[in-house]
Amino acid sequence: MSSIIRVLVVDDSALIRDVLSRLLAQEGDITVVGTANDPLDARDKIKALNPHVVTLDIEMPNMNGLAFLQKIMRLRPMPVVMVSTLTTKGASETMLALELGAVDFVAKPGAEMAGGLEAFGATLREKVRLAAHSDVQARAHRAPAPDLPLKSAAAPQGALIAIGASTGGVEAIRQVLATIPTDCPPIVIAQHMPKGFTGRFAARLDELVPVKVVEAEDRMPLANGTAYVAPGDFHLRVEKTSGQMKCRVTQDEATSGHRPSVDVLFSSVAKVVGSKAVGAILTGMGRDGAAGLKAMREAGAFTVGQSRGSALIYGMPKAAFEIGAVVEEAPVEKIAGRLVAALLKLKSAA
Repeated sequence: MSSIIRVLVVDDSALIRDVLSRLLAQEGDITVVGTANDPLDARDKIKALNPHVVTLDIEMPNMNGLAFLQKIMRLRPMPVVMVSTLTTKGASETMLALELGAVDFVAKPGAEMAGGLEAFGATLREKVRLAAHSDVQARAHRAPAPDLPLKSAAAPQGALIAIGASTGGVEAIRQVLATIPTDCPPIVIAQHMPKGFTGRFAARLDELVPVKVVEAEDRMPLANGTAYVAPGDFHLRVEKTSGQMKCRVTQDEATSGHRPSVDVLFSSVAKVVGSKAVGAILTGMGRDGAAGLKAMREAGAFTVGQSRGSALIYGMPKAAFEIGAVVEEAPVEKIAGRLVAALLKLKSAA
């Protein structure tokens, strides 16, 4: 790929197409090679213009954006960034888009667009850059070998599973949770995602995986068989009071550039749970989670990183591996098995 990122903007609103085009071109490393007002127009322009990344609206005439995304991923897998509305319906559709193969999403500004336009533009450009460097084709053509069914994840009292992810993590987390048995210890999750989407993310996971999944609330007790997702724009930590592990949800300053931060979550797990924890760092750009996972390993926890071949973006797992935070790497479909095996080993040693 050349250093200039070629983007096709797809939206039925001429105003939004113009705004997105101007924002994307602002720093010179992204060029909008074309715009399309519906999926049928977009289909022809993808063939003619060969963009590196497509930005795609969901609600459009002639063909729903989700239906079009499904066609793209089947016929010509390529990086797609969804531009979503921040509503309950929009959040649900965004989760479906990520399941279908979209790399990431950005929340479309509403009536207050002028006030937040600069921040929106910076986020949009960052997402497009990440998408341009993601390995969508490898993910689309990969045929993962199914793991053996996991019958039990029984662990000693006080054990915990911690998972952190960023871009590509919505689908990776679903794959990991899909094979973790319901007798597992509590699971805490930090996924980089803005406010307004994490509740729907938790609810969607709850529909798809065996364990119960909820959005974490402050002082919520941690129970076996339940996964707790850090709320968007809040940090999630684990604390122990009166012998009971609980969620601590706070809005102190961003760490490693993020809130929620994987480093914040993992560091609390290292301190509170120590050698009874197991942790996984999944796909994502940057270094968030590497230092926290290293703290977990140094406290005696088993740690695993998603391997290069299965990660949409091998950034966070690579950073963790390079500083010695990872005991072993594994493809995403094998990570649950590694975590469960470590839990069973803890159980047998107890």
